[in-house]
Amino acid sequence: MFKKVVFSKRARRRLEKLLDYLESEWSLKVKNEFIEKLDRCVLQISRHPESCPVSEEFPGLYKCVVTKQTTFYYRIEEKEIQVITFFDNRQDPKKLRP
Repeated sequence: MFKKVVFSKRARRRLEKLLDYLESEWSLKVKNEFIEKLDRCVLQISRHPESCPVSEEFPGLYKCVVTKQTTFYYRIEEKEIQVITFFDNRQDPKKLRP
């Protein structure tokens, strides 16, 4: 059974900024490749919500690595999965706030 995956406002904003960055600084091809990887990750967690590791920093959240540079954090609710935020893994982890 699939669970619906929804994105918080923060996650949508950060994803939008990330996609803009990938297209402007790299290329449309790189942006589209990232979207494909993200889609696979979203499909994976919708099928198997607990397939990603539990976050050590934030109890109750799971973390899904999309690329070595980008991770998203999510929470499993009764009827859906909520993506809380995206994080650039090259940043200081202290900057991460779910």
